[in-house]
Amino acid sequence: MYQRHRYLFTALLTLGAVVIISQIFQTYLGLVNIALIHLIPIIVVALRGNFFATSLVALLAILCLNILYVPPIYSFSVHDIIYLWSFVIFLLVGYIITWQAQKIQGNEIREILLNTLSHDLKTPLSSILGSTTLLLEDTKVTEETKNILLQDIKNSSDKMHRLINNLLDNARLKDKHLKLQMNWCDLEDILSVALNDFDEMQIQRSLSIHIDPNLKLYWGDENLLVRLFANLLDNAFKYSTHTKRIKIDIIQEQKGVKIVFFNESSPLRKNNLESIFDKFYRLENTQDISGNGIGLFICQSIVASHHGKISAYNQDNGVCFEIQFPIIKQLNHIQKEL
Repeated sequence: MYQRHRYLFTALLTLGAVVIISQIFQTYLGLVNIALIHLIPIIVVALRGNFFATSLVALLAILCLNILYVPPIYSFSVHDIIYLWSFVIFLLVGYIITWQAQKIQGNEIREILLNTLSHDLKTPLSSILGSTTLLLEDTKVTEETKNILLQDIKNSSDKMHRLINNLLDNARLKDKHLKLQMNWCDLEDILSVALNDFDEMQIQRSLSIHIDPNLKLYWGDENLLVRLFANLLDNAFKYSTHTKRIKIDIIQEQKGVKIVFFNESSPLRKNNLESIFDKFYRLENTQDISGNGIGLFICQSIVASHHGKISAYNQDNGVCFEIQFPIIKQLNHIQKEL
């Protein structure tokens, strides 16, 4: 029973964690953010492609949100029509993801879910539950310990957020009828958005960024480019210690844009460099590092969808990930400042 429906149990556990976190940080999150994180368990179960399970979890999430946070609280009454629309959106998001999941080949989606839900989603979720339990039960916890636990909750939530986005982007990029949401993008701003997924200690420890002052706006899919940068940053942080350097260069070239992510680490073997972008590929002796090997695969898919190329190579005392984006569309009489 559990084996057949463990994805549903995972979603219910996620919903429980979301409710606990929302209760603890209700003052700081606000109703909009609380509503957004209540979408997480719906996404978790929707990826399975089961409409009934999606409806059940969506209904439970809606009930929790309505009873605990929508005025008047602790009741089923809804006095503002905007909240009813929010409930409809919850179901709609769940159904859209479920429908997309069903379009993906059954064996492949099961393989992805087994790799992610059984480990990569369970690990940060366990960390969140452990930290929140300690905060709730230990009345004598020091302020320093409290801050550490809160930071741990945030980091684990960020991991879940990146994982879910990767799964959604993987499904989207596999769609043969995919149409990119192309627009003029500021790559410097996109990098800033991606950095918001990580805590300040990670960013400030040894990260240096160089942006070409002549960088122009780029014609691309903003959401996918944010995911590209976030995955490359996540990879760099995971495989570098606090004393190692991480460097990012975005360079405007005559025929395109070159983006280089460098992280100081041991050099990789030739066979590792050739296989590093394969789905579910993991380096040897990295059992203590979380991940399912889908992040760099998605990076390659995103770059390919923009007609670019990505490569990995050893340089000096580290590893470089280099992206070459061609100029798909010329920017005529529009300045970056706009």
